[in-house]
Amino acid sequence: MSSQTVGDFIIDRLYAWGVRRIYGYPGDGINGVFGAMNRAEGKIEFIQARHEEMAAFMACAHAKFTGELGVCIATSGPGASHLITGLYDARMDHMPVLAIAGQQARAALGGHYQQELDLVSMFKDVAGAFIEQASVPAQVRHLIDRAVRIAVAERKVTALVLPNDLQDLPYEAPGRKHGTLHSGVGYSKPLLVPYANDLQRAAEVLNAGKKVAILVGAGALSAADEVIAIADKLGAGAAKALLGKAVLPDDLPWVTGSIGLLGTRPSYDLMMECDTLLMIGSGFPYSEFLPKEGAARGVQIDLKADMLSLRYPMEVNLVGDSAETLKALLPLLQTKEDRSWRKKIEGWTAGWWTTLEKRAKEEAKDSAKVGINPQRTVFELSSRVPSNAIVTSDSGSCANWYARDLKVQRGMMCSLSGGLASMGAAVPYAIAAKFAHPERPVIALVGDGAMQMNNMAELITVAKYYERWADKRWICMVLNNGDLNQVTWEQRVMEGDPKFAASQDIPSVPYHRFAEMIGLKGIYVDDAEQMGAAWDQALSSDRPVVIEVKANPNVPPLPPHITLAQAKAFATTLLKGDPDEGNVIVETAKQVLGAVLPGHKD
Repeated sequence: MSSQTVGDFIIDRLYAWGVRRIYGYPGDGINGVFGAMNRAEGKIEFIQARHEEMAAFMACAHAKFTGELGVCIATSGPGASHLITGLYDARMDHMPVLAIAGQQARAALGGHYQQELDLVSMFKDVAGAFIEQASVPAQVRHLIDRAVRIAVAERKVTALVLPNDLQDLPYEAPGRKHGTLHSGVGYSKPLLVPYANDLQRAAEVLNAGKKVAILVGAGALSAADEVIAIADKLGAGAAKALLGKAVLPDDLPWVTGSIGLLGTRPSYDLMMECDTLLMIGSGFPYSEFLPKEGAARGVQIDLKADMLSLRYPMEVNLVGDSAETLKALLPLLQTKEDRSWRKKIEGWTAGWWTTLEKRAKEEAKDSAKVGINPQRTVFELSSRVPSNAIVTSDSGSCANWYARDLKVQRGMMCSLSGGLASMGAAVPYAIAAKFAHPERPVIALVGDGAMQMNNMAELITVAKYYERWADKRWICMVLNNGDLNQVTWEQRVMEGDPKFAASQDIPSVPYHRFAEMIGLKGIYVDDAEQMGAAWDQALSSDRPVVIEVKANPNVPPLPPHITLAQAKAFATTLLKGDPDEGNVIVETAKQVLGAVLPGHKD
């Protein structure tokens, strides 16, 4: 009988699959695996989050920032259930993540035992690609192998449930008899390229277009050179879905920036005026920001067939790796000699950056009282952000300034909770980014709602681990506006309702002082002219920094295109009596009402 326990085998097998880091939180339901991790003496590094949800976010972010499998671990009952939100983040953004959860002893199952949940049923949706509960030692080998292989090959979430009594049993290899499985380790990513005749059909559509628009998403993050080459040959402009923000640097004059509710006016105009759309690796959800159906011919490239022709009816649908498919497509394309469309796009984009700078520098007359224009915070960062930085953003109004005002450079990495758009992801994302790339500066942009929800606690995780990071620059900027700002504006503009103070107002917390209390550096900014200096100070710090900004909640994080219906809805909120009416009118008249009125000038 082997002296190796099932827990020992699990750690060794994960190591054989290339796992070197696991995020999680301990508990008696999973102690057998933790004991094995301890006995393995550092083969796999364990990172202790403050909450299992944050550990799952970290596993998702690890996958995003490394391309590797992300792994998270939790105990039975509430530990396992806490993982769910972070796992849904990975599922929605097509990230390979393995969740390992403990369970009560096998003999107790079905007996309404303490912390006994039906974990297989609970995980069935989020980890539907593969979720199994182990029953005997000889089963564990193929469960790990299948869970990892399916996760990395299909870019999905998988889960394993391990009864606590099983983990400490002696490991037994599967016997050579009927009813056993003998699995192995290893997966190599295949070359996935469409057939030549399908590439030719795509080229014919793109060659016929006179005004080509490109939309890139996270699936194009490894295809920057190929996207640039295609765009230059076609004289095209390119918009970026939020998860594809780092695909193309913003110093390219034909890159129009983000698209959608958090997007730019040039991206909106690009889509409304193009006659051909090339979508690469994107599941961008909002069809109203794409060309009107029938107005443009379409070609789409995606690894997943179920994402093709979903947002817009495409004429040619190509299943393939973005970079490899574009390489194969490039020789089939004709160089467009007429550059008038490209010049038009460049004019839009140049004008937009000027507009953003103007908007960022506008301040309320009583800014000392109501707070700094939040656009200014990211505007000042853009001219200072290191070219190798990793930037994360939370959901909420801060994501608008991240999407529009942050100028991405070649070599930067960026991400947030995309498909799920969950609050609370920015800080755990930034922590995982720092563990994955300890030599790179990491910056998280967060609203006060998310900080209070769960991100303040994860600052303790930063304090626990930062001394082991080669580059200590880890910065969290908090927009303290005392308001759940994105939803407040959605109430005003989408619903035509005044701000509901009971649901929207949140208490002010001295975040910078909390940072100092736990050994980090705290910076407080309530003067827009000091914002640049605050970034300089943070970027030269010898320890992680929390920058707390007293931010004005009355700067609207609104779509790039304001409809008359939205303007009327906003006007209605004022007639009904918005609690912030005086400040709202001052801060938004030009950007909201003026955007749809005759003679408007930004």
